[in-house]
Amino acid sequence: MKKFSYLAVMATFLSTGLTAQETLPEVNKAFSDIGLNVKAVADSAVPGMLQVHTDKGLFFISDNQQYLFEGNIYDLKNKKLVNEDILKDIRKAGVKEYTDSAIEFKAADEKYVVHVFTDTSCGYCRKLHNEMADLNKAGITVRYLAFPRGGVQSATFDELQSIWCAKDTQQAMTDGKAGKAVKQASCKNTVAQQYELGQSFGITGTPALILPDGRLIPGYQPAAALAAALSQNAP
Repeated sequence: MKKFSYLAVMATFLSTGLTAQETLPEVNKAFSDIGLNVKAVADSAVPGMLQVHTDKGLFFISDNQQYLFEGNIYDLKNKKLVNEDILKDIRKAGVKEYTDSAIEFKAADEKYVVHVFTDTSCGYCRKLHNEMADLNKAGITVRYLAFPRGGVQSATFDELQSIWCAKDTQQAMTDGKAGKAVKQASCKNTVAQQYELGQSFGITGTPALILPDGRLIPGYQPAAALAAALSQNAP
């Protein structure tokens, strides 16, 4: 996986508390024992718990490393989702590192850039792609990142690699989304790394949309609804 600014965010994530740093070896081992690779550990907003960013998403663990929590934590006082607050900057930095390798459908009058983790075999991914003209007309540039739901051993993974290696990646993506045969091609590509990145965000299905502020919208959004959501949350 590419690093640079993504690593800078991870460094900040790590530096937020002495307790987290002191217990890092123990946390690494605890997560390794259950098959997860730790990317960063920090003290969480919840007393007695650490927040742990892994290759499969965000988790929380008790200070004594006995209890593991998977799922959303809501801050009732500040009325916000703790998980989302943590992950937004991580997502923004992560997708930025793949700007050059994303397959872009650029709006002529660009107002927003949305990154979409996609799979050519996904029905709702195809539905979203069919609205590309409407998305672009609304000023939304779409940058596709690969997320083969069947994993790196799947036929979709092979097809996505061929799309990323095609001479005309936009047309190859459109053909794949239309169920047409994609000409087999090979080259050095980042499809596997993009898939790993999506998993580290906690993504399990497609399409998964990363908005400009780092928010994640899982699932299909009609062009009009997405444009309205972006407009309402514009700075």
